[in-house]
Amino acid sequence: MVSRWIVAWVTACGWLVAAMLGAVSADVVRMELAVGLEEPIALDVARDGRVILAERRGAVKVWDPTDAQMRTVGKLPVFSGPEDGILGLALHPGFGTNGWVFLYHGTIGVLENRVSRFTLSGESLDVASQKILLRVPTLIPKPNHSGGGMAFDASGNLYIGTGDYTRAGESDGFAPLDQRPDRALNDSQRTAANTADFRGKILRIHPEADGTYTIPAGNLFPTGTAKALPEIYAMGCRNPFRFGVDSRTGRLCWGDVGPDAFGPDPQRGPAGFDEFNVTRTAGNFGWPHFSADNRPYRAWDFAAKVAGAPFDPAHPVNESVHNTGLRELPPARPAFLWYPPGPSTRWPSVGSGPRSAMAGPTFHFDAGNPSARQLPRDFDGGTFLFEWERGWIQLAWFDAEDRLATLKPVMPGTKFRRPICLQLGPDGAAYLIEWGSNWSDNRDAALVRLESGLR
Repeated sequence: MVSRWIVAWVTACGWLVAAMLGAVSADVVRMELAVGLEEPIALDVARDGRVILAERRGAVKVWDPTDAQMRTVGKLPVFSGPEDGILGLALHPGFGTNGWVFLYHGTIGVLENRVSRFTLSGESLDVASQKILLRVPTLIPKPNHSGGGMAFDASGNLYIGTGDYTRAGESDGFAPLDQRPDRALNDSQRTAANTADFRGKILRIHPEADGTYTIPAGNLFPTGTAKALPEIYAMGCRNPFRFGVDSRTGRLCWGDVGPDAFGPDPQRGPAGFDEFNVTRTAGNFGWPHFSADNRPYRAWDFAAKVAGAPFDPAHPVNESVHNTGLRELPPARPAFLWYPPGPSTRWPSVGSGPRSAMAGPTFHFDAGNPSARQLPRDFDGGTFLFEWERGWIQLAWFDAEDRLATLKPVMPGTKFRRPICLQLGPDGAAYLIEWGSNWSDNRDAALVRLESGLR
């Protein structure tokens, strides 16, 4: 009798805490599916429930729900220097028939990250089946920010996130705008703000059966535009590491990891913010000229230590000597959510401390799904946002103009161990990689499933 009263009291308190925090349903549990993984970094879930998972240092594995076992199906030789290796994975919409797995990965002996297609047949990834679709240049010595997000939309278009490949530690935490001739690696205008460069972008292509790709309509620059790449969908990104595309609306949502300034400087620009961005159309999202809600940086002479004029979000211009693309850029678009190292007065649920913003898919409740694991109905329409450093997962809902309407924590009080990739399965559960407690060489990395706790 007493034990039942205690259980009832704890359950009621759980609901009370959830209500106070504005959280979604408390009826969600975290299930560990596989442990002992070595830097697991990306996953996708097949329609038969298999989880295809990549480890950064080259292994590709499959978790099979029929026996709950994880098996290595292939090993890709990759360069896995500071921020490289296998960084992204996406299954083709026709994976159940063709077995195509797309990887974004480093390359041994070649200064490039590649988007490659491989065929998974049975329990074997055919490494010899590789079709290289796209090559993104890297540099030695290795700069920061490789990106690596990948996702398909409902039309079979593949989105690829690439970082700005720019040194982050030599600009006092502000935008890297160093135009001195020997400082190109310290100038993100040569990549993220460069319309002729793949880096600092979200690219959108349509993979074809022969291993090539075509350009879908609606990208930022029409094919044939001088000094502009037709693959660019979103430019002005710093490190769009994880994102999701809503299959129903076509809405793209991503996290962009921001710079490190602890406060604004009238001579330089705003404090450092991580961002979440959303769009249904191609555009310029500002970096390195703007941050957050289009707060402008100022041009800065790194030799003379003299500030220039602030950049204009309505008419951004890339005057850098390292720019090989268009001088006049599309208008900059603001983030829908941004947060600093310290507490956020607008969105207190994001917490404080180190930052690493990531985004994932949008959940749609399916009343006809027979799985008891399907996430609760009040998750419906929510887009997953998560934080690698701070260890939280939240859901965001948008209004008709794609402005943030509601933000609610998932499993408040739970600190996830550096969540790094989240995808939805056909059972309506969320499959999540927890990278582990440390930056590398973790013993507590795991594949977990977030599912309904109602039985």
